[in-house]
Amino acid sequence: HPTTICNGYLKALDDAVATLDKVSRPVDMADTEELTRLVQACTGTKFISQFSDMLIQLSLDAVKTVFLDDGGRKELDIKRYAKVEKIPGGSLEDSRVLKGVMINKDLVHAKMRRRIEKPRVLLLDCTLEYKKNESQTNIEMTDDQAWEELLRQEEEAVKEVCSEIIAFSPDVVVTEKGVSDLAQHYLVKAGISVLRRVRKTDNNRIARACGATIVNRTGEIQERDIGTGCGLFECTKIGDEWFTWFVDCDAPKACSVVLRGANKDVLNEVERNLGDAMNVLRTIYLDPRVVPGGGATEMAIAHALVAGSKTQEPELAGPYRAAGAALEVIPRTLLENCGADIIRVLTQLRAKHASGTNVTWGIDGEKGKLADMSELGVWEPYAVKAQTIKTAVETAAMLLRIDEIVSGTHKKDKKRAPMQQQGAPDEGGDDPRADA
Repeated sequence: HPTTICNGYLKALDDAVATLDKVSRPVDMADTEELTRLVQACTGTKFISQFSDMLIQLSLDAVKTVFLDDGGRKELDIKRYAKVEKIPGGSLEDSRVLKGVMINKDLVHAKMRRRIEKPRVLLLDCTLEYKKNESQTNIEMTDDQAWEELLRQEEEAVKEVCSEIIAFSPDVVVTEKGVSDLAQHYLVKAGISVLRRVRKTDNNRIARACGATIVNRTGEIQERDIGTGCGLFECTKIGDEWFTWFVDCDAPKACSVVLRGANKDVLNEVERNLGDAMNVLRTIYLDPRVVPGGGATEMAIAHALVAGSKTQEPELAGPYRAAGAALEVIPRTLLENCGADIIRVLTQLRAKHASGTNVTWGIDGEKGKLADMSELGVWEPYAVKAQTIKTAVETAAMLLRIDEIVSGTHKKDKKRAPMQQQGAPDEGGDDPRADA
């Protein structure tokens, strides 16, 4: 029955995860060399392999910057806080991780300061222009004074907003909305540099890097909302575009990775490889354990499950054993890929694991022979391996629970047998269908 099979699979899954815990070993997060070797296994076969050391260093710097350990709560959001900026031109060796944030924006006014050391940064989420009514409004005016009064009120509103900002004497104002010409005029006179229409995600990164708080209304600005953690604000032109840099931050919890390269295709490929490297590190930072690769872990789990099936209840033993035997497909596929003698080497690997002590022995994917993974340095993150096995078993169990999946496989065979008997012509006579 499907439920019995599923129970056997899920029991095998629990024991497989328990075996995985025994096989795994902890990683010393302070040991940069070991982390480098782990990422090397990921990047060594990719397009960027010749610049592997540089890429690993970039990913290590980025992940260490973004990693936040707040009293046991680990947060590592590389997608949101480690932004990759691709600038065509230059060579790959010019790529670097900034101690801060870079955005593809220019200042709103030509006379604003383009370089400020130790700036006071104010981040806004409101417009610096006259606020229009949300509903449609008609104003009827009977004389010129009323029109002038309306313009004067608009100007007063903008001036008040600017004076609320100037009162806190920031050096840089970054807003996600627009800035009117009049507001630019007042802010230039006060010596304040302004960036407008910045993306929400970029604003969040600047807030993390500088220690500022994003303010929704100028009337609510307080001294603690001003970010003072930035060492240098600079606006420079690279190629045809202007870029703004918030760099040399004291304790940045967000960063930008600047990638340089010959053309966009190269940059896109490097970005994908860098993303893989950062994801490997992220997985290890959140769960610092690794298991041996090269099919060694799968073989160890397969051996444990096949041996454990003898002690299971009779109806669960079949599916429990089948789940273990299915895991042998990983070392078998590795052997197929490198053209080795599959049956002989797989039997040798089974014999190695039979004692239960050689759990790190697997397949050397280049030579097609047995090898100790701890000597080769092929390790995989524990979290990835555990998730793979859980997903596989749970998906199989889910499919089996669908009606008629298990019973349907047998019914077809039974139907086919009588059909063959009916269709066979009598030995003595002609085929009755020949006349038709």
